[in-house]
Amino acid sequence: MDTTGANEKWSTKKSRLKLKFAELTDSDLFLIKGKREEMIAKLQIILGKTEEEIEEIIKTL
Repeated sequence: MDTTGANEKWSTKKSRLKLKFAELTDSDLFLIKGKREEMIAKLQIILGKTEEEIEEIIKTL
């Protein structure tokens, strides 16, 4: 698996999320391999959205 490409894609999506939702910080969007669900749960609390809504937002960036 090309982790460099995946990291670059996440970096781009992270930047777009921060532009769309000014309340998000780098810490909120820190993604550790295998901890995606924890990050999604944190975003749900901060943004007041469902897991499905968060997944859709990330997918469409």
